[in-house]
Amino acid sequence: MNKMMAAPHAVAPSLALLGVEPFRAVIEYAGMHLMNREVLPEGDGHPVIIFPGLAADKRSLVPLRNCCEALGYAVYDWEQGFNTGPKGDIDEWLNNLATHVRGVATLHNRKVSLVGWSLGGIYAREIAKLQQPLVRRVITLGTPLLSHGDETNVGWLYRLVSGKPPFVDDQLAARLRAAPPVPTTSIYSRTDGVVAWESCLLDGDCDGGENVEVEGSHMGLPWNPQVLAIVAERLARSEALAAG
Repeated sequence: MNKMMAAPHAVAPSLALLGVEPFRAVIEYAGMHLMNREVLPEGDGHPVIIFPGLAADKRSLVPLRNCCEALGYAVYDWEQGFNTGPKGDIDEWLNNLATHVRGVATLHNRKVSLVGWSLGGIYAREIAKLQQPLVRRVITLGTPLLSHGDETNVGWLYRLVSGKPPFVDDQLAARLRAAPPVPTTSIYSRTDGVVAWESCLLDGDCDGGENVEVEGSHMGLPWNPQVLAIVAERLARSEALAAG
């Protein structure tokens, strides 16, 4: 685990790192099948909602979902299908996602943990701000705490799937970077070929937040054995136990 620090200036990872992303993700997928899951802490059954990354849907998160379900959690998809970025007004979009979270929390009469991969982590953080009393904790995987969208290698992909440029103005950037008021874990990799690892760091003054480094690719984060172990441990923490 890394001590909290101010995030340095971030630039997109090298094209060399980006080019080997698929190969590394395959190796991590194989490693997942070799990990000892018997040492992972059992869950207490509280609900967990998982948010996919850009250009992904629930199928990309099956390994993560299966792991959480096997530990005893009630796991839910974000129910929006293929992630093409926010649709329409961003506040209406987030309120719609928050409604789903509120419904799950009401169904179980328990707080919900939110786990988001990449862009999905931004949704999870913003929903936690809107629904603080209903959110137990937030865990993000390779999620850039956006500055102006130039710290990733997927600007072209965002434009392709959303039809809009990946532009974030100063006001929105400041809003997105503000930490949610719940225990928050940001998992990142210095060898991420898609998102600059520096952009994933929570600020040093983030109360109840932590940065946790793993070894691996961006594409393989949902099944990286280290990530699965960290997610399992954080989800198992009591509601009263702050992150870090």
